[in-house]
Amino acid sequence: MHLQIEHVSKTFESVLALDDVSLEVGEREFVCLLGPSGCGKTTLLRLIAGLMQPDSGRLLLQGQDLAHVAARARDFGIVFQAYSLFPAMTVAENIGYGLKIRGTAKAEISRRVAELLELIRLPQLADRHPWQLSGGQQQRVAFARAVAVKPKLLLLDEPLSALDAKVRAELRLEIRALQRALGIPTVMVTHDQEEALTLSDRIVCMQQGRVAQSGTPEDLYNRPATRFVADFMGVSNLLDADVMRRIAPRFRAADALGGGPALACIRPEHIVLVPGKHDGQVRAVQFLGNLSRIHLDVGGTLLLAEQSGQTAFAVGDWAGVEIGDGAGTWVRAD
Repeated sequence: MHLQIEHVSKTFESVLALDDVSLEVGEREFVCLLGPSGCGKTTLLRLIAGLMQPDSGRLLLQGQDLAHVAARARDFGIVFQAYSLFPAMTVAENIGYGLKIRGTAKAEISRRVAELLELIRLPQLADRHPWQLSGGQQQRVAFARAVAVKPKLLLLDEPLSALDAKVRAELRLEIRALQRALGIPTVMVTHDQEEALTLSDRIVCMQQGRVAQSGTPEDLYNRPATRFVADFMGVSNLLDADVMRRIAPRFRAADALGGGPALACIRPEHIVLVPGKHDGQVRAVQFLGNLSRIHLDVGGTLLLAEQSGQTAFAVGDWAGVEIGDGAGTWVRAD
């Protein structure tokens, strides 16, 4: 593993921000730390960066203990939500700044800056200043500056959260393509599950200072381990065993969880609505362009279903409810 975090804890006064956190980041891997505000993800990123020290535990980079390695000496690239570009420098000067302070030859700086300007598709803006750029362009430059020195690790702290939705979607694809092309192991903090699903090789979902679940995007979306992860990884129907026996009697039993309290997690796209049956009544319909969300009352239990495009169901209609084969999983209710 490229980066190893072993049993790390951190307390601020009486608040436990990180509680015995362990995880690993492989070479060339893109890992997203995902969770709500206050879950510890930013604290963990700052510990990795060397901006603070853990109370206990170890951080190792390629087997080297980072305990006594200063932040500057760790040779990491960092991109924050605030772009932090130097306003008096041009785009090219901003990108080449890290190389310049390392004493890199001017010819090599020019070559590397030109290469990165092509990668971020802004070669025509080399002589502009940050105030002459859009937010998305500034973030591209900040990313190029962070990777110009070929860092051992790239740390991204919610870098897209200040941008509008369309630009965020575009930059997700660009950042992922750049990270793959450069092969730099990357750790990114985000509270946006769609961002984590789009960008990462592996998601580390955090809850109250601990790792709630770690796995591929597909694992966390389709096989969440807990109610918290199921809720945080998108819209879900969380149904107890009695309800499942009523609406889906053939759905597999929850004994895989060892007999503890369990809920069935059924994603809205896995609920099939059948006209002409009377399992549930439509209470609301939301048209979202590419899909419609249908809210149903099934014997006092509210279900959310999704259909592509515009649905034929309207408020007051009755529908049969079926669950697609192989869909859904049981999660711990606690």
